[in-house]
Amino acid sequence: MALGKYSRIDGRKSSSSYCSTVSIVVFVALCLVGVWMLTSSSIVPVQNVDVSTQENKNDVKEPVSESNESKPNNDNSESNPKQFEDNPGDLPDNAIKGDNNVNVAQEENNNSEETSEHATDKKQEEDSESKSKDASKPNTENGEEKTEDGEWKTVDKDSEAGETTTGNSDKPGDDENDKKSDSDENEKKSEENSGATKDANKGDGQTEEKVEQNENKEPSQSSENKTEDGQANDQVPSEVFPSGANSELLNETTTQNGAWSTQASESKNEKEAQKSSDSNQQGGYNWKLCNVTAGPDYIPCLDNWEAIRSLRSTKHYEHRERHCPEDPPTCLVPLPEGYQRSIEWPTSREKIWYHNVPHTKLAEVKGHQNWVKVAGNYLTFPGGGTQFKHGALHYIDFIQQSLPDIAWGKRSRVVLDVGCGVASFGGFLFERNVITMSFAPKDEHEAQVQFAIERGIPAISAVMGTKRLPFPGRVFDVVHCARCRVPWHIEGGKLLLELNRVLRPGGFFIWSATPVYQKLAEDVEIWTAMKKLTKSICWEEVQITKDRVNSVGIAIYQKTTSNECYEKRSETEPPLCQDSDDPNAAWKVPLQACIHKVPVDATDRGSRWPELWSARLDKPPYWLLSSQIGVYGKAAPDDFNADYKHWQHVVSQSYVNGMGINWKNVRNVMDMKAIYGGFAAALKDMNVWVMNVVPIDSPDTLPIIFERGLFGIYHDWCESFSTYPRSYDLLHADHLFSKIKNKCNFAAVVAEADRVLRPEGQLLVRDKVEIINELESMLKAMHWEIRFTYAKDKEGLLCVQKTMWRPTKVETISYAIA
Repeated sequence: MALGKYSRIDGRKSSSSYCSTVSIVVFVALCLVGVWMLTSSSIVPVQNVDVSTQENKNDVKEPVSESNESKPNNDNSESNPKQFEDNPGDLPDNAIKGDNNVNVAQEENNNSEETSEHATDKKQEEDSESKSKDASKPNTENGEEKTEDGEWKTVDKDSEAGETTTGNSDKPGDDENDKKSDSDENEKKSEENSGATKDANKGDGQTEEKVEQNENKEPSQSSENKTEDGQANDQVPSEVFPSGANSELLNETTTQNGAWSTQASESKNEKEAQKSSDSNQQGGYNWKLCNVTAGPDYIPCLDNWEAIRSLRSTKHYEHRERHCPEDPPTCLVPLPEGYQRSIEWPTSREKIWYHNVPHTKLAEVKGHQNWVKVAGNYLTFPGGGTQFKHGALHYIDFIQQSLPDIAWGKRSRVVLDVGCGVASFGGFLFERNVITMSFAPKDEHEAQVQFAIERGIPAISAVMGTKRLPFPGRVFDVVHCARCRVPWHIEGGKLLLELNRVLRPGGFFIWSATPVYQKLAEDVEIWTAMKKLTKSICWEEVQITKDRVNSVGIAIYQKTTSNECYEKRSETEPPLCQDSDDPNAAWKVPLQACIHKVPVDATDRGSRWPELWSARLDKPPYWLLSSQIGVYGKAAPDDFNADYKHWQHVVSQSYVNGMGINWKNVRNVMDMKAIYGGFAAALKDMNVWVMNVVPIDSPDTLPIIFERGLFGIYHDWCESFSTYPRSYDLLHADHLFSKIKNKCNFAAVVAEADRVLRPEGQLLVRDKVEIINELESMLKAMHWEIRFTYAKDKEGLLCVQKTMWRPTKVETISYAIA
C-alpha cells in the first residue's frame, strides 16, 4: 500500500518497475472514468440546449416572470412551472446545487477516492455547475418526460397563453442543433405572446381549461398531437384567446376570468377521456354504411319508400313531400365513386366535377336550353335556363330595367326562387348583392337541386304540395318563378296564396312563364285564370314586358300594403283567413285557400319596408321593442346588439384565424341553431352564404333573420334535413347537441351531420364539456380529424374535419328500398 500510494504521488521518480506498472494502470483507469463521466454528461440534450442558449434567453425571462413571481430560473420553460408536480419549483439555488453535488460526489467515490488533483476535475466541476442550473427542470430523457404510468411523453411547450400539450414523440433522438433551433424559435414566439401568457397564468388553480389542436394528422392520431415544426402552434395565433375574450367562445353574454389547470390534471383527464373514447368505440359507435336504393344521394325523409307506397293519392305531389321514418337511420351514406373535393367558388358556378354528381339525364333533356352540359370530367353550366338561354345576368338586368323600383341589392335583398332548376338565377344574383332561397322537388328532373348545391348556390329539395313552406310569413322581398309549371290557379289559388303568405307587403312576384307570352289554348286559359286570381287577392299588375333577346315575357305583380282592397272586393273568394290563423306557423301546417291580412299597426312586423341593404343588417328591426325580453334576458334591441357584437368578436378573433380552417374551401355554411343570425352577419364580407336553421322548439327568431337581409329555415333535428348528402362545407352548432340530447336519437343526429357535410368539411361545436367529449368519441369512430378543442368552466369548443373514410360493414334500411 505504501508503494502504491507513493507511486501515485511521485510516480515519475520511482525506479521500481512494479510501481510504474501500478501507476500506469491506475492512471489509465482514471482516464477511462473521466471519459465516461464526460460522455454521460454530454448526452443530456436539455442541458446542452440551455448552455448554448443561456445568453439568448435572458430577454425572455423578465416578461414571463412578471406573470408568475414564483417562477424559478427555468430558461427553457414558457409555461407555469407549477403545472409539473416533479418540478423543484421554489427551492433556492444552493439547495439545488447541494443535491447535485452529493450525486456527483457519490459517483466519484464509487470509482476513485482521490481524483480531485487530476486534469479532469476542472471539467467535472463545470459539468456539476451546469447540472445545478438545470435542476429546476423536470426529469427528461432524450427530450421526453416520464408520466405517472411509466410511459414517456414529449413535452411540447406552446407559447400561446402558456399552455402545455402532451403527445407522442415522433423523433426521440433529435440532434443538438435541431433542439437549439427549435428553442430559439420558441423564444421568439414567447416574446410575441408574453401578453397572452400573463393573462392566462392569473389565478392558477381556480378553473380547469384544456386546449388541443391537431394539424392534418392521420385520423387515428390523438387530438392533442402537434407537428414537430410547430405548425399547430402557428394555427393558434395570440388573438385567438385575447384577454377577456376566451370566455366569449363559450358564453354569449358574459366574460369571466379564469386560470390554467395543472399539467397533471390535464394529463389525467385526457387519459380518462381516451379510455372512455376507446370503450365507447368498442361498445356503441360501430358505424355502418347505408344500403338504400338512393345510394350516395340518400335523403331519409324524401326516400322513405315504405311511406310513399302507402299514400292514398299523389295528385298534390304528396310523394315529393317529407315522409320521415319513425326510426331515423344511424348509418353513413356512401360516397360516389371517384368523388373529390368540390371546386372552389366562383369557378364552381361554371363547372363541377362530373363524378361528384354523376347524373346526365338533365343534360340530355335540357342541354339545348343551356341548363347543364357534359364536358369530359366536368359538368358545365353556361348560365342559362329555359327562360334565359342567353344568360342569367342579362335576364336579371332586364328585370331591373323593366321595373327600376325592384332595386336589386338595395330594396330587394332576399328572394325565393320557386322551381329553380339548377339555380342559375340565384347563382348570378350574388353579383347584385342578393341572396336567393331556391327550391325544387326531388323528381324526374334528376339532381337539379344537387347540381345547385354542388355549384355553391343555396337550394333545398322541396315541393309546393299540401303543406306550407318552412318559412315564416311576410319575409321574402321578391318571389320568382321562371316557367316553374306550378298550377297556381287551381283549387281556389291555394298555392299562390302560400306565396302571398311568405311575400312581404309591397314585395314583388316575378312570373316568366309561357302563359304570359304564348297564345296556345292552354296558356291562354291559365293566363285568364291568373289575371282573375291575382286581382282577387289584391296583387297589382305593375309590369308586363317581353325580353326579345330570350324571347320570353315577364309579368311582375306587387302585393298590397293595406287591407282596404280586401274590404272593397265585390267577391269574397278567396276568403280572409281567421284571426286565429297564424301566418308564421309553418312546420307541417296544411295549406289553406285564404288570405292573411296585412299588418297595419306601426309596431307590427310587415307594416313597413325594412331599411335598404346593408343598413338593415346590423340594426335591430323597428318592431323589436324594448318592452320585449330577448333570448338572453336583456331588452330585445339590446339583446340583438349584444349578440351581433359577440359573434363579430368570436368570428374575427377565433373562427377565421384560430381553428385551422381554410376558408378558401368554404362556400356553403349552415348555422344549425341560429338565434338572431349574428354568426351569419359576422361572415358578411366573406365569400360564403349561410343557411340559418331555427329549430322548431327554439324561440322563433327566424323573422328577425330575414328582416336583417339574411335567410333561413325551420327544422326539427330529430329528422333529416331537406338537402342532398355532401351539401355543406361547414356546420356550426352552438349548444344544439345538448338541447336535443334527450329529445332525439343522438347517434342519428350525428349521422345526419355526417350526411350533409362534405368530406374535408368542418363541424364547429360550442357546447357543454360532456357533450363535447361524447361527440369527440363518436366522431373519432368515424375517423374524423380532431382539429381543435377548448374547455373552460364546463363549456367547450370543438372543431373537427370530416375525412373520406367510409365503413366496410353495411346496414340495409328496409323502408328506403324501392
